Amino acid sequence: MTANSILLDGNSLSRQQLVAAARQGYSVRLDPVQLKHVQCAADFLAEKVSCGEPTYGVTTGFGSNADKLLGAYRLRDELPGGNPHKPEGTLLEELQHNLIITHAVCVGKPFSAEVVRAMLVIRINTLMRGHSGIRVSTLEALTALLNHDVIPVVPEKGSVGASGDLAPLSHLAIVLLGGGEAFYKGERLSGAEALKRAGLEPIRLSFKEGLALNNGTAQMLATAVLALDTLEYLLDTADLAASMTLDAFAGRSGALRAEVHALRPHPGQVHVAEHVRKLLIGSTLVDIPYHLVPRFRQWSADAWNTAEDQALSFDISWDWVPASQRHGREAFYNRFLPFKGGKKHQPQDAYCLRCMPQVHGAVRDAWAQACRVIDIELNAVTDNPLIFPDNTDATHIEEQVISAGHFHGMPLALAMSYVKAAIPVLASISERRLNKLVDPATNDGLPAFLTGNEDGTDSGFMIVQYTAAALVNDLATRAHPASVYSVPTSANAEDHVSMGANEARHVLEMTEDLSHVLALELYTAAQALDYRQEMLNAARRLAARGDWQALASKVANAPREDNPHYAQFVEEVKQLTAALAGVGDFHAGETVRKAHDALRGRIRFMHRDRAMDGDVNTVCELVQKRVFSGT
Repeated sequence: MTANSILLDGNSLSRQQLVAAARQGYSVRLDPVQLKHVQCAADFLAEKVSCGEPTYGVTTGFGSNADKLLGAYRLRDELPGGNPHKPEGTLLEELQHNLIITHAVCVGKPFSAEVVRAMLVIRINTLMRGHSGIRVSTLEALTALLNHDVIPVVPEKGSVGASGDLAPLSHLAIVLLGGGEAFYKGERLSGAEALKRAGLEPIRLSFKEGLALNNGTAQMLATAVLALDTLEYLLDTADLAASMTLDAFAGRSGALRAEVHALRPHPGQVHVAEHVRKLLIGSTLVDIPYHLVPRFRQWSADAWNTAEDQALSFDISWDWVPASQRHGREAFYNRFLPFKGGKKHQPQDAYCLRCMPQVHGAVRDAWAQACRVIDIELNAVTDNPLIFPDNTDATHIEEQVISAGHFHGMPLALAMSYVKAAIPVLASISERRLNKLVDPATNDGLPAFLTGNEDGTDSGFMIVQYTAAALVNDLATRAHPASVYSVPTSANAEDHVSMGANEARHVLEMTEDLSHVLALELYTAAQALDYRQEMLNAARRLAARGDWQALASKVANAPREDNPHYAQFVEEVKQLTAALAGVGDFHAGETVRKAHDALRGRIRFMHRDRAMDGDVNTVCELVQKRVFSGT
């Protein structure tokens, strides 16, 4: 791949190159050495036709018409008066022409330009293998469509995934003939007009060229590659969102340790644990001692006694654990001071945090399996019949022109079914983390719905979780695999189909909703992280003034001076004061902080209720534009 250009040879196309052509507008070049093989197959086919050899899809009909040999002339032409509507060219050319114009019957909204560009690149690349019988001139005309940015209008629905993506690929090819519709410079035009404006001429198809153009897996493969490219970024985004949430919880890192995952070394799981550990490097929140973490208490006019702290939107508090309640827990309280604040005295987090490597990792493994399948398919020949002109030992044409089933999309369909089931899993665990952040029963001392609400008027982030829940439900209902339900076609000549086109299209569509769920978690986690950091740093500032009595006022159940346990309480509050005063600034991991800063550059902290629709649109846009890429 050179600057803004990709060399296609039928053997080395990568997912990264395809994405560059589809999403960044890279042009393509045809390998001149490989074009010799393309022409060789076309010449071989022309020779066999001239010798009268019967060949499927060339001198026979298609599908259920495969038993009909084409004659030298049209039967109607022999009727008195002839056929006033007969097309130009031979009957063999009419066969290929009719194949394209009758199969372009998809419905629905058009695919995006990036999907259609990907389809064009895939089709060109597979034809470059030289087993399809297409002429070099026709292949060059198809390449010109892409390089002149003539984007055929391809409606989304109409492929059953065998024999390949017949209908959508016919919409792709019909523009070459001057038919159909295409977008050119943003305008939707007739195919003929789009060609004219681009300075291109329509073509006539020769032997097997209709089959070569529309018999393959290009639609399902194009949508699959683009979906997997998006999902790769979203997998990293999910790790980032989970890391920000873990920091906001001041959670535990033990479940991320390398030696833990060495005992169950699923590749995705190991990768996620390592990735999250890196995202959290520099965090002073993760693994923080329990006793340092205060819990939220609603702001009041007398909560703080300095101008700096009066501007806060919260108060803080702890509960003291009297000696009479420490029996059997002496070892714990020898290690930690006897104060309960925002962190429960337990060594493990909820599953949505602790099992994040296992869940995110399993989804990543599903993605990796699909990538393995797609990488093979990108340089595969997927039309029919296959031409082997170099098989000089053949004694029959059936040994050189072989009908097979490479157009069947089941390898892709099943791989994408796996991914399709995995996407709601990733969205679901993200929503569970979001829900845990806003629920005061589970958010480890943060305010309910992440708002101070001292006047009782604020809903905070409550409804954000509703939207995430709705998206997760929608994703779950769409996760049923299309590949398990074959509907026979072509009068039962094609009696088992893959539905892979639907499968891959569903996955591509589902990545958008997944990105929204992850965006909502990031939006919520940033608010929670602000609260956690500010509450801890407010406690640290209070302690740094050296006034243990000011800190004691934050203990909700502080004993009275006449209480026999008061002296012990005073001593332990002084120890808490010294512990807080002796630590540095509380903050998230370095990479989490960068992501938080990027988000805060567009969305400010929500002190009290405001219209949130703009915030939600912005954070979804940030994720979709890959602002958090590289984290």
